[in-house]
Amino acid sequence: MICWFHFQTMPELRKDPVTGRWVIIATERIRRPSDYLVESSPPRGGTCPFCPGNEAETPPEIEAFGEEGRAPNGPGWWLRVVPNKYPALRVEGDLHRTGKGIYDLMNGVGAHEIIVETPVHDQELADLSDSSIEKVIWAYRDRMMDLKKDARLLYALVFKNHGDAAGASLEHPHSQIIATPIIPKRVQEELKGARQYYDYRERCIFCDMLQQELRERERLIFENASCVAVAPFASRFPFETWIMPKVHQADFLQIGKQSAIDLARAMKEVLVRLKRTLNDPPYNYMLHTMPLQENDPDAYHWHIEIIPKLTKVAGFEWGSGFYINPTPPEEAAAALREPV
Repeated sequence: MICWFHFQTMPELRKDPVTGRWVIIATERIRRPSDYLVESSPPRGGTCPFCPGNEAETPPEIEAFGEEGRAPNGPGWWLRVVPNKYPALRVEGDLHRTGKGIYDLMNGVGAHEIIVETPVHDQELADLSDSSIEKVIWAYRDRMMDLKKDARLLYALVFKNHGDAAGASLEHPHSQIIATPIIPKRVQEELKGARQYYDYRERCIFCDMLQQELRERERLIFENASCVAVAPFASRFPFETWIMPKVHQADFLQIGKQSAIDLARAMKEVLVRLKRTLNDPPYNYMLHTMPLQENDPDAYHWHIEIIPKLTKVAGFEWGSGFYINPTPPEEAAAALREPV
């Protein structure tokens, strides 16, 4: 039984130890899982370009896992990677950096790819087997390794939008990779904070966080031999969850076979628990790792951030940079630790 009034009624300000960002934990208006009403999205009509038999509806595939002897761009695949038909950035062209007065510009050079995670249209990532999720993980790694060869590209962000409210434009389970010629600001903030901590203490801040979370276990959600899932101390959003490797590893591209197996199990566990506890909420997840063209193995630690879309970011958040979280991470972790 979870005690939802464990916390004092005075709101708390908590500081993210990596970025220095502050959040407000609104303990006086604590919200239980049942308080978050998730509206189900009506099914979309029309032809799904990601379903088997419709391969001609997408650009030619970049990579696919499937049956032996399968013809490219035809049925028989288990996972398929294709360029986005309507990309945010395009591979062709030069950066052509220039200035216009005080303003900086460059061409929209980059890459935008879709990972179709399963041939089954109505099968969510949480419904896949561990081995199928492991294939998704290897697809992420393969594509990032290939994008790394392009010296113009400095960062590759893997992300997933699940549900209308999270920005998913198609129902069929898929995730995306966008590679950019700049390092995203949020990643820069993490890199800077991690490097400052390492320069001061000669230790990885993420490793220190993990050791404390494993010791205290208040915000621990799940662990196995290689991975840990926690609700961050300064969670920006209700039921925000991070998955990290237990052993220090700055670059996701260095993931090994057993670690990939354990990561697949951790992702499955967390997504199933979120689905069960919050009635299949819309969510986003993002993989944060080292920039493609950098080699700084000591200070940073790759991780996956999973953010259910349960509250709206409004004027105060946009104007101040603060986030208001009405569910303390300790209570969120306790709910997600309940047996599946």
